[in-house]
Amino acid sequence: MDASGIPMIALALCLAAAAAGAGLEPRPVPRMQAVPQPYQQISFQRDGREVARYHFGKDLDRPFIFPVIGPSGRPLTRMGHPHDPESHGHHNSVWVSHSDVNGTDFWSNNRGGRIVHQRIERLDDGPDSAAVISHNNWVSTKEGKVLLKERRTTAVHALPGDELLLVVDIELSAEGADVTLGKTPFGFFAVRLAKTIGVHDGAGTVRNSEGGADEKGVFWKRAKWMDYSGAVADGVIEGITLLDHPSNPNHPSIFHVRDDGWMGASFTQDGPRNLKLGEPLKLRYGLWVHDGLPDPKAIEARWGAFARLPAPEPPKPKGN
Repeated sequence: MDASGIPMIALALCLAAAAAGAGLEPRPVPRMQAVPQPYQQISFQRDGREVARYHFGKDLDRPFIFPVIGPSGRPLTRMGHPHDPESHGHHNSVWVSHSDVNGTDFWSNNRGGRIVHQRIERLDDGPDSAAVISHNNWVSTKEGKVLLKERRTTAVHALPGDELLLVVDIELSAEGADVTLGKTPFGFFAVRLAKTIGVHDGAGTVRNSEGGADEKGVFWKRAKWMDYSGAVADGVIEGITLLDHPSNPNHPSIFHVRDDGWMGASFTQDGPRNLKLGEPLKLRYGLWVHDGLPDPKAIEARWGAFARLPAPEPPKPKGN
């Protein structure tokens, strides 16, 4: 064939390709997406707008979620204590840690314990939720060994009115030998609220499922849920409810709560617990990110829906 036929062949190929694709419809774009970002971060997005971000860089003392964005588009969490940022640099917005794992402190920074990211198992997008499954090693830097292996599922569910439900599933396995979690109020799951939401700085409100209010009424008390709400702008009230799942071994959890804007579900406040080799500890916590100051009955209904959520998918066998 001479060169003069080449343009006709190219045109024919283009027409054939166009005809083949003419009947294809674009696939639906997931409303909820977990989008990888630079510097080992994952942006959870709803309709293209970020609602939370997961940080897991290996140079961090622990992975964490920051920020958590409320329905108004404003952040509801912060990094560090509003009046003591130096000694409370470990307050990482929303985080998982514990201050006594075989005597090693994973709660504070530079105290001998680090929760080190290992790998991302998978990312999921969908019409109603997005999720990341990650693996971490709880490393004693003084001993130079791994004490716990963790598989963590962080899921963000879309709710009506731009509200959200964050669900964090934690599976901890002792590595090499049994592990003792010491008696402490610090661990496993905690939230540092924005300064203006705090009772002390912003005249915010703390309530629990048992009718307690503010620090004096909820401190070290057991509850199914703890709500912290306050102003994020003039005339705009939003908040976060920390939900304790009924499958957790210490449910209803003891809560460690302060008027300065932080709350945590304390797993070992009432005494030490042992993790035996080959017997993983599974915990589930939720965060309802909501508008306004919800009625306790509405919070109870939200807790009930959270309690009925299906369990997270188990790891798939290797090779599949």
